[in-house]
Amino acid sequence: MDAKMVNHLKAKTAIEMEQLKTHRFVADIPDYARKDQVTDFVLQKGYFFNNKDVYISKHNRYADYPLHTHEFLEINYMMSGHCRQIVDGQPIELRTHDLLLLDIGCRHEIKELGDNDILINILFRNKNISISWLNNLKRSNSLLYDFLLNTSYGKKNRSNFIIFNNRQNARIVQTIDALIEEYLNKQPYYNAITSSYLNILLTQLVRYYRLKQPKRLSSSQSLVIKVLQDMERDYADLTLEQEAKKYSYNKNYLSNLLKKETGKSFNVLLTQQRIMNAHVLLTSTASNIRDIMYRVGMTNKTFFYKKYKEYYHELPGETRQNSTNESPYSF
Repeated sequence: MDAKMVNHLKAKTAIEMEQLKTHRFVADIPDYARKDQVTDFVLQKGYFFNNKDVYISKHNRYADYPLHTHEFLEINYMMSGHCRQIVDGQPIELRTHDLLLLDIGCRHEIKELGDNDILINILFRNKNISISWLNNLKRSNSLLYDFLLNTSYGKKNRSNFIIFNNRQNARIVQTIDALIEEYLNKQPYYNAITSSYLNILLTQLVRYYRLKQPKRLSSSQSLVIKVLQDMERDYADLTLEQEAKKYSYNKNYLSNLLKKETGKSFNVLLTQQRIMNAHVLLTSTASNIRDIMYRVGMTNKTFFYKKYKEYYHELPGETRQNSTNESPYSF
């Protein structure tokens, strides 16, 4: 980020000067912008999004920020330093370049920040985007992600927030820096440009996010993960016989184990992975449908079209026709 912008963000605000004296929270928004509840308050979207799609601000340092929730989505970006938060009752810590995505209604409080702790709040409103949206989009192209998601959280116990560790990802950091600079400089058309940067950022988060494997896995779950990893990499020509030989198991045993852990047979999983990759190619390349079908390892056109329609509720040609250059987020 530009050095002048960094210095601007490090400079103390009027509220920070007050909080530095007492280390007590000073309200940073007017009363009408917050709706008090019994144990916390709700930040209301009407205040933040007057004639714009994105709202960005530096989090004020030197005092704890009380428990609250909001009517919009929020990204906390740790530009430098670190911070501690309590998110939905769970203590977390963000370090430099970490990003916290909070769903609508997620409750959190932020502990006091010091001189070198620069936390940026990025607020945006879109009813079509949520933690569930992110998870569904990611797992729609990854059987492994879907399996790990269910293993980690259970099908009905999904988190309302996600932490992205971006310390090794220069591309995401560059996008966030450009987003922040564009918003704070407020040059002509900045609202359209910040919305575009936010679209890019969200897409990058989907692309690079890797769900951590649970600490405790049974031997069966560990084997399933290995098979699903092989399937993601070698889906075009992988066979059950190859996998059984690779891991020294009887093929019927391996197939039954997969069915038990995922609810689907090897062949069903493999077909699903191939259809997922066909969908990616249809929406991201100009290759013709027949070439795509062969590329993902399928040779029976009738079977391919049938399974594609079952999974995506439209034919491959319809997917290609509906795939445009418009943003999928529609801010």
